[in-house]
Amino acid sequence: MKILTCNSNRPLAEAISAYLKLPLTKASVRRFSDMEVFVEIQENVRGEDVFVIQSTSYPANDNLMELLVTLDALKRGSARRATAVIPYYGYARQDRKSGPRTPISAKLVANLITVAGADRVLTLDLHAGQIQGFFDIPTDNLFAAPVFIKDIRERHNGKDLCIVSPDVGGVVRARAIAKRLDADLAIIDKRRERAGVSEVMNIIGDVEGRKCILVDDIVDSAGTLCNAAEALMEAKAAAVSAYVTHGVLSGGAVTRVVTSPLTELVITDSIVATEAMRVARNIRQLSIAPLIAEAISRISEERSVSSLFD
Repeated sequence: MKILTCNSNRPLAEAISAYLKLPLTKASVRRFSDMEVFVEIQENVRGEDVFVIQSTSYPANDNLMELLVTLDALKRGSARRATAVIPYYGYARQDRKSGPRTPISAKLVANLITVAGADRVLTLDLHAGQIQGFFDIPTDNLFAAPVFIKDIRERHNGKDLCIVSPDVGGVVRARAIAKRLDADLAIIDKRRERAGVSEVMNIIGDVEGRKCILVDDIVDSAGTLCNAAEALMEAKAAAVSAYVTHGVLSGGAVTRVVTSPLTELVITDSIVATEAMRVARNIRQLSIAPLIAEAISRISEERSVSSLFD
């Protein structure tokens, strides 16, 4: 087994490498003067089981291209199997036609990864579970829930908790966590007027006087999350925090979170943290390196991955 990383999230790749006690494969992923991606793998990979770690986060197109070119290099280097390890799968929000003459880009990206030479895909908390079906190769979708549940138990044990889904689409995710924590569930019904802008409408469930924990898969502009926190506080919640897998936090999102009623936003390191995120008073990162490393080990040894979540 070999672990190889591109440039999108080297700290996570190094943490996975350390967990597995396996050095990262020597490779050069660089740009020509016109910004073309060039990849040179500096070790023999013939007949090897290779895992390429690359989040397709900002800059999404550059990072996606790095992954595709690296997969092609492995295929041409006669690797026995190439697994694309994508902690954050970019374009996942474009998983259906949202209107006439619009693309299903999540499917296009799945086709690109397959054609580039991936034999299987390992990813984390896909925005929509059906994206697994966009691939014609084996695809494992890991869940950050066990990492979040462990942290919630350590920090909020004994408190009157209420797990809250910030929208109807995230109810299944929130319900699963609420069940494991033996906590109640609440749902925020919102109406989105246009992309990136949300309006909170109603809170379904009893949150008064309770410690509320919002659970979601992606926080981008943070508008939905901060609006939800304000609505919960107006409904007399005792406090509001949030656990979100992928901290995209684009534009002024970090400032929005810092000035919001959220006592804490907990994200994973599926996307490398910016300096603004690192210094923010109420943003904290949990590492999903052990989870991904364990999944990589099980895939390599042909053991069950789903049993990680039993």
